[in-house]
Amino acid sequence: MAAKLNALNSDSYIDISRYRDQRFVGQLSTQEKLLKQSHTLYVGNLSFYTTEEQVHELFSKSGDIKRIIIGLDKIKKTACGFCFVEYYTRAGAENAMRFINGTRLDDRMIRTDWDAGFVEGRQYGRGFSGGQMRDEYRRDYDPARGGYGKLALQTRTQEGQNTF
Repeated sequence: MAAKLNALNSDSYIDISRYRDQRFVGQLSTQEKLLKQSHTLYVGNLSFYTTEEQVHELFSKSGDIKRIIIGLDKIKKTACGFCFVEYYTRAGAENAMRFINGTRLDDRMIRTDWDAGFVEGRQYGRGFSGGQMRDEYRRDYDPARGGYGKLALQTRTQEGQNTF
């Protein structure tokens, strides 16, 4: 029983996921080491309308926040549904992983994952049209994420042109 309780105080209690940033510059072992020591979280599935203040209000409940970086569409410079939350301590980030991951913010189920550390330029979406890649291929209508995905919007536009 005591061993299980000690795990709650351990710096490595929250395991890193299987996801790895494909654009990370360096060895996989270096990335994994950084992830295990990180104080930074990637937060995904945010509404395009979620503000930095809303993110701060929720995530500050798990620890002192150093900074929040809202993800931006690289062309429009508008929010595109993700952010990075950097804590002063690993313990604050672990608490967020334990207690905030999978909760609702702005009526959306958010997800958190470890990040190897924010680097300037990563605040921009990596999709072809400037936003996130996942929104390029989304076929459904999601008003909180800008309406139709780019693929669905393109298909709808082509169908509209062929209806004469």
